[in-house]
Amino acid sequence: MIKIKIITIFFTLISFTFAFSNPKIDARSAILMDFHSGKILYEDDADMQIYPASMTKIMTSIIAFDLLKEDKIKLSDEVIISENAWRMSKSGFSSMFIMLNDKVTIEDLLKGIIIVSGNDSCVALAEGIAGTEGAFADMMNEKAIEIGLENTNFSNSSGINDPDNYSTVRDIAIMSKYLIENYPVYYEYFKEKKFTWDRTGGDPITQGNRNPLLYKNIGADGIKTGYLAVEKYSLASSVIGKDRRLIAVGTGFQTKQSRSTDSMKLISWGFRNTATYEIAKKNETSFNLKTWLGKKGTVEGVVKENIYLTIPKKSIKDLKVFVEYTGPIKAPIKKDQEIGTLIIESSEEDENRKIPLYAKEKVKKVNFLKSLFMSFNYMIWGDA
Repeated sequence: MIKIKIITIFFTLISFTFAFSNPKIDARSAILMDFHSGKILYEDDADMQIYPASMTKIMTSIIAFDLLKEDKIKLSDEVIISENAWRMSKSGFSSMFIMLNDKVTIEDLLKGIIIVSGNDSCVALAEGIAGTEGAFADMMNEKAIEIGLENTNFSNSSGINDPDNYSTVRDIAIMSKYLIENYPVYYEYFKEKKFTWDRTGGDPITQGNRNPLLYKNIGADGIKTGYLAVEKYSLASSVIGKDRRLIAVGTGFQTKQSRSTDSMKLISWGFRNTATYEIAKKNETSFNLKTWLGKKGTVEGVVKENIYLTIPKKSIKDLKVFVEYTGPIKAPIKKDQEIGTLIIESSEEDENRKIPLYAKEKVKKVNFLKSLFMSFNYMIWGDA
C-alpha cells in the first residue's frame, strides 16, 4: 500500500470550542449550514415541527424552476388569473395585486412570489402549472421526497396557515441548498430588492423585497422571510463570505428586528469561528499515481464530486489529507477505473473520510518486448 501525503498543516490558533462559543439566538428553532460542505455548524431544535409560512414559497419556486429547466414552460408563458387567485389579493395577505381575468407571465408571477411574497401570485402560478393548487401541492410533496426532506408536508403553494403545511428548519435548509445549487440563473431573482408590477388597467405598484438582510452590507443574496401569528417571524437566509456561503434558517423570532439581528449574529458567528476548505474539485483536481508496464509512468486520479471540509478554525492544525493506493498500478488502466482513495483526517470527524479516486484517462500497456525488459529490470534492480 502506497501512501502519498497531500497536506499537513501545523500552526496554532487561539483556542476555540463550539461548546462555550455558541451564539445566543432568540428563536424557537434554528440551524446554520455551510453551503459547500453541507456541514451543520449550529442547531437548536432543528427537527421540531414548524409552520414554514412564506418559506413554503421556496418549494413553489423550485417546481417552476424545474419546469423551466426542462423547457416544459417558458418565462414568457401567460397565466389567466382566476377568481380564486384574485381573491387572495383582497384578503389582507401579502400580495402582488393581480387582477381578475388578467394575463400575467410566469416571470412576473415568479417575481411576485420571490420578491414581494405574493400569495395571490402563488395561487395563480400553481393553477397555471397544475390546474389546481391541490395538484400543485402534490408536485411539491413529490419534490420534497426526491430531495430528502424527511419531516415536511405541503398543503398549499403560499404557506398560509394550515396544520397540514409543516416542515422543520433542517428541511428548509436542505431545500434552500438544493435551490441555490440547482438553479443558479433563476436564483438571481432572490436578491432583487424591488419589483414593479405594471398592472393592466391600474397604476404600477412597486414593492420592496421583505428580506431585511438584503439591505445590510453583509453579502446576503436570499432567501425568504415568513410570518404567521402562531409561528411568529421566520427567515431562511443565504450570505456569501470569502470563498464560501452560509445558509441560516430560524423561526419563532418574536419581532422583525430580532429576526434580522439574530440571523446576522448566527451567520457572523459561523464565518468568524469556522472555515471551509476545498479539498478536491470534481474531475479537475488530480493526484498522480505511479503505473507499472504503462506507456505513461503515472496516471491522474480524480474524484467524482466536489470535496469540501468545514471545521472550527482551531482544528486546522490537525487536518491531514493523503492518497492511498495499491501500486504501482498495473497497465492497462481504463478511464474511470477506481485506482485509489483520497483520505481526510480531522479531529472533528468521527472517522476518516474516504473518497474513491478514478483514472482520468486510459493508460495503455507497453508492447511485449518493453514489458519483458521492464520486468527483467525490476527483478535485477527493483526499479518499478
